[in-house]
Amino acid sequence: MHRYLEVSIRKDLQKKMVLLAGPRQVGKTILGRNLERNLKNGATVEEEAFQERAVVADRIWPQRAELLILIELQKVPDWVSWLKGVIDGRSKTIGMNDRMLVTGSALMEAFRQAGKSWVGRYYLWRLHPISVREWCETSNATPEQALMHLMERSGFPAPVLALSHEEAEHWRSEHFSYVMHQDVIEASGLHEEKAMRSFVQILRERVGTPLSLTAIAHEVGVSPSTITRYLGILESQYFVFTVRPWSKDIARATLHQPKVYFFDVGLVLGDASAQFENFVAYHLLKNVHWQQDAKGQNVDLHYIRTKDDAQVDFSLSDATGAEPKLTHLIECKLSDAKPHGALKRFSHEHPDAVAVQLVRDLEEERKIGGLQIRNAAKWLAELEV
Repeated sequence: MHRYLEVSIRKDLQKKMVLLAGPRQVGKTILGRNLERNLKNGATVEEEAFQERAVVADRIWPQRAELLILIELQKVPDWVSWLKGVIDGRSKTIGMNDRMLVTGSALMEAFRQAGKSWVGRYYLWRLHPISVREWCETSNATPEQALMHLMERSGFPAPVLALSHEEAEHWRSEHFSYVMHQDVIEASGLHEEKAMRSFVQILRERVGTPLSLTAIAHEVGVSPSTITRYLGILESQYFVFTVRPWSKDIARATLHQPKVYFFDVGLVLGDASAQFENFVAYHLLKNVHWQQDAKGQNVDLHYIRTKDDAQVDFSLSDATGAEPKLTHLIECKLSDAKPHGALKRFSHEHPDAVAVQLVRDLEEERKIGGLQIRNAAKWLAELEV
């Protein structure tokens, strides 16, 4: 299956190394294989090969490969230093030290911590689950058909392409168990497996709700700092993502209660409203990351909540100029087409922002003052990726 980043990554690989991050089984390996398939001289080293000591120690692959693709590289101990040795070796052999694709679900933080020696040596791309637009273009489905299919299956390729709902659910059960055990618990060196699993269960049940991490820490029986560490591990593995309240003061915003969503919408244990909100959230994050990775734009995803508990599900911001500003206000509804009170209020307070009420089941789109009542499927299909 062709993915939306393939053309962009192919171009960037002509210049330097590309890091491709994203959730496990979101399609990184397939994208890498597609790239290699179109090359006369490419080499791919997949995750399983890194279990062999000789592959790691002796670098057993065609040394003169035009493009080297390393899949799930974080399986190699001290992989950042190891990768530097590979790059230096390729530089001496063929003078193409940076023409490499490196994939994994936990690459970004390690490279940030690696220091200035890596600055400017790679492009970062983040691959996301399949969106309404992607599935419409791939399958010729209508936006409404795409939305319902992805809401049921999630946007991961395996369940999307599964022949039955049962097959998709079987994949999800195995995927959840593998990620929790291999990526979240073992790779992070956690000793409190029961506590982490309890935390994840709470997150699954409270999607879309601003969370008090201190209160959750008390429920789980660990310290607030431990719960914060747990959340950081889940984020670094692209298992969940957080959305924090909008504030021009970024430091202040990070202290406020986050909302937590899953990359796999099928993991949400809340009602249909929570599932739909999570569905919209991953579409918005996907487009934010596209704007950041493809265009270098300083945009971000938030929600809005005031002291009097007025709340809008999502907002998009742009900090490119001298002062951060809101560009979009977005409220999610299953079938309620009556203008949301808080959305109306904030649209008056931020007249330059596009105010949209996304309704999953909507008979007729309309505009009321500065507020758009939109069919969710159609609006999501109009997003850039």
